[in-house]
This record gives sequence, C-alpha cells and structure tokens, in this order.
Amino acid sequence: MSENIRQGLTFDDVLLVPRRSNIQSRRDVDTSTKLSKGLKISVPIISANMDTVTEAPMAIEMARLGGIGLIHRFMSIQQQVSEVLKVKRSESIVIEQPCTISARATVKDAKELLESRNIGGILVTDAEVLKGILTTRDVLFEDDLGRRVSEVMTSKKDLVTATEGTNIEEARRILHKNKVEKLPIVDKDGKLRGLITSQDILKRQRYPFASKDKKGRLRLGASVGVKSDFLQRTSALVEAGADLILVDIAHAHSENSINAITKIRAKFDSVELMAGNVATADGTRDLIDAGVDAVKVGVGSGSICITRQVTGSGVPQLTAIMDCVAAAIDKEIPIVADGGIQSSADLTKALAAGASTVMVGSLLAGTDESPGFPILRNGGRFKVTRGMASLGAALGRREREQGGEDVEEDLTEVVPEGVEALVPYRGRTSEVIARLIGGVRSGMSYCGAKTLVELQSNSIFMRVTESGRKESLPHDVNPVE
Repeated sequence: MSENIRQGLTFDDVLLVPRRSNIQSRRDVDTSTKLSKGLKISVPIISANMDTVTEAPMAIEMARLGGIGLIHRFMSIQQQVSEVLKVKRSESIVIEQPCTISARATVKDAKELLESRNIGGILVTDAEVLKGILTTRDVLFEDDLGRRVSEVMTSKKDLVTATEGTNIEEARRILHKNKVEKLPIVDKDGKLRGLITSQDILKRQRYPFASKDKKGRLRLGASVGVKSDFLQRTSALVEAGADLILVDIAHAHSENSINAITKIRAKFDSVELMAGNVATADGTRDLIDAGVDAVKVGVGSGSICITRQVTGSGVPQLTAIMDCVAAAIDKEIPIVADGGIQSSADLTKALAAGASTVMVGSLLAGTDESPGFPILRNGGRFKVTRGMASLGAALGRREREQGGEDVEEDLTEVVPEGVEALVPYRGRTSEVIARLIGGVRSGMSYCGAKTLVELQSNSIFMRVTESGRKESLPHDVNPVE
C-alpha cells in the first residue's frame, strides 16, 4: 500500500482561469487538431465506437462536420465492412468503382440492387464497356420483372460522358451545361473508369471543412478487439478503406492488448492505429512502444460505465488526461479523451488539459443519426444508449454474430461493467456539434487562444470548492415555469 495517496481530479473539480484576450470573434479561432500521428481533422470530436452511437449515418455526418466517427465492432466482419463501404461510397471526387449492372440482368435484379444500395441510378456495362444508365424512373412502373436491363435503360448514345483526367471544375461545367446529375468517366476504349455526380460537387461546397482522404472520400475509423478474429477483421476493414483502426478493449494496459497491437502493426505497417483505454502514464508509454499512433484515455469515466463500482479501479478523468499527455508529448502521439463529457465546458477542459481530440458517446446517442428510434416515455422523447461492457451489449453482439446460439451459456461468464440508459432525444447531430464547438470556441477566447495548441499553453486550472461548483450553476433565482 502506497504511503502517499494521490489526489485525482475530474472536470467539475476545476475551472479555467480567464486570460487577457485579443480575439475579436469566435470565428477567429481554429479548432483543427491531430487525430493521430498521421491524420488531422477540423473539429476535435470523435463519435464513440458504441452500437448505440456510431454506424454509417453517424460516421458520414461526423466527417462532413469536420470530425470523425468510429464504427463499432459489435457486429460480424461483413456487417462492419458494409458500414465502412457506405461511408466511403457516400461521396468522392471521382467514384472509382461506381455501382454497375450487366445489360443482360433483369429488371428484378436492378430493382433489388437500387433498393439495397439506396441509390437512384446504376451504370450498365458489358465487359467493363459502358452501355447506358438505369435509374429508378426507368423501372418505377415496370411490371415485367423479367425484362432485360438493356430494354429499359437509357442508352450510352444519349448519355453525357467525360474522359479520364477530367477535373472537378471541368466536370461541374459539363454537368451544368447539359443539365445532368451524373457524369460517367470513360477511357479511349469506352470502358467505365469512374463517375462524378453533381451531389458530390455540391457536398464539397456545403461542407468545406469535411474530413476527407486524398480521393475526396469521407474519413472514418473502425474498431477491432484483441482476441480471435482481430487480424482478419483489421485486414477486411483496411481493404474497405477505413482510415484508422482502433484496438478496443476496456483495459488496454494488458498483455492481450499489447500483443494485438504488435501483431497488427507488424502486418499493417502503414495503417493509422489507435488503442485504448488506459488511464496512466505507464499504460500510455507501453501502447506507444507497441506501435500506436494515438492513445485513448479513460477508465470508468463514461456516463454509462460502472467499471469503478464493479472493479474499484479507475482514475478521475482530468488527472488521467494530464498524466497520459505528459507521457505522450515527447513522442508527439495524440491523446483522445474518452468519457465524462457532459457539456462544452468539459470538452474545453479536456482539450486544455492536453487532449488532441475528445470522444463523445451519450451526447450523440440521442440524435437522429445514431442507431435506433426515439421512444416516448412520460411525455418526452428518448433514445437508448448503453456501455459496450454492459450485459445488453454482450447479448446484442452474440445475437448478431451467432444468431443467438449458446447465448445464455456464454453470458454466464460476463461481468457487466456498463449499464443501459435513456438519453433525451436531441435532434440532428449537426445541432449538437454546433453547440459543443460553439462552447469550445468561446472557451478558447476566454483563454486568449486562437488554436488548440495555444489553449493548452495558455490554460491555468483553478481548483474549486463545493461552494464554487454551486456558484457556477444558476442560483438564488426562481425558475420560469
């Protein structure tokens, strides 16, 4: 037993001391940051890899807003790859592998493909040669499902196409001049080599700070575990286009975690690799030595996490962030603060303490883009969230991966470290992110910081008493009914 028991602090225990500031407007501050050693994003927020938070719709929205989403692993490899592909195919400079169908296929085949991909048109090819295009309008009222696609499609002679090498500005002019929405790219032999759409061009204008790769596709991450299929899952996710792999385990400062990281790094040398969760400097150093490009910090700090109650282990989140940042700073490895974020004030404090990004779960679980549907309870609208170490999450994973086989026997070995809960319905993700980033921008201005690096260097934390915390809340007034 240690003779000197350390004191741990969390966000509510401190305030940032206001500093002299020359910032004229919140728009003057820059919130861009490093996600990992090799990736940068415009907004320092990650949507959590939870099955009630991040699947394709959330990852798409987060990337468009300048942040990033991490697809959870509580599904089969094929399902997770499908979610990654949905994000990667949602927009691009040039869609290199557009959806195609054979001219000999049937209308039934076409309708099923249009519905499964949730798209409005398919390019028709024969041995890669472009033959035409089939849209939902072409088959909407077609009752003969056995007809060939070649009989109902718009022929190539009526299509507007462009040659390889056409840039976005040239494509925009062609689309505008011909009043079309899709521009197939063909080579000199007439073979299909890509597709540019008007929607992708409009999205580039609407979301100028979106997180995108070199091909103009939205960025996203995806998580893997540390047992059984982690190498196979990583391989499939990297091939599908995931920009970052998260090695996800509740206690990452363990041999299982370090072994998985080492094997992934050896096989996938160039992939951006994040791992977590840890809460100590030693844990951070060991993950960095194993080869990670970012470290996720937080043990027991999440709103639906009961690790500290079940195991007695954990570190208050502000102290955990500071300790881990101190261990990672010389290696220039970014720290991700995961857990305990209840407001933009907490987010600002986490960034001021040295975190490069902050992972958000429950605040996004109640949005339109999170999985599941709103439910009514006592006159209010809510959505369900749950910790990924909860019994419900364990049951859900086994049902999705095994079809429910041997579920009861497997669950006898599960000791839940998370709970299921209801969170208020919060509308669109964009509205939540706007409020959070608005608060961060204001917080940066109070600290006289135009960048997150300046925020971290300018910040002075003051410990507050219980009376100080009460003073920070509305007090001595009667609420308006």
